[in-house]
Amino acid sequence: MSLPHAILTALVEKPSSGLELTRRFDRSIGYFWSATHQQIYRELGKLEADGLIRALPGQQPSRGQKKSYEVLPAGRAELARWTAAAQDPKPLRDTMLLRLRAAAVVGTTGIETDLRRHLELHERQLAEYGEIETRDFPPGSDSAEDRLRHLVLRAGIDLETFWTRWLRHALAELAELPDDDRLPGGDGLPGDGRA
Repeated sequence: MSLPHAILTALVEKPSSGLELTRRFDRSIGYFWSATHQQIYRELGKLEADGLIRALPGQQPSRGQKKSYEVLPAGRAELARWTAAAQDPKPLRDTMLLRLRAAAVVGTTGIETDLRRHLELHERQLAEYGEIETRDFPPGSDSAEDRLRHLVLRAGIDLETFWTRWLRHALAELAELPDDDRLPGGDGLPGDGRA
């Protein structure tokens, strides 16, 4: 996903100012695509220059007033084109997995603490997603828009469920290692020669 398409999506849902977009990214879109305030404003300028969005008519801001944007037909067409285009899944790149691989050859000192911290963070995020699901998707929210937004939330819930389950498993495995396997240079986890 690219930032311009995230912004176009948000503006199709509701015309907004840059500040409102930043707040919406913090509350919803930011769960799966984050952007800073500066990135959003920079992208708004590019989208406007490309003729994909425009400032709402009759709201030429004076100093200190915010400018709100709406999506033009060309922006909606670009969003539809991008939505329909094929895109390959991105390979998983997670530093914790790489750190565990490194721990196999240098020892596990310190990693258990961080695994527990990660577990706590994922449990907290899972609980937050559960609250959002209860609040925003009560039984009977069956519109196509609600169902698709709920699918996005379900992806987050499923990912957090996976990570909490995997981290518990990793901690259990780590607890079962003999003490000499936890130290740098321990015999129990030699390099396997695999890439």
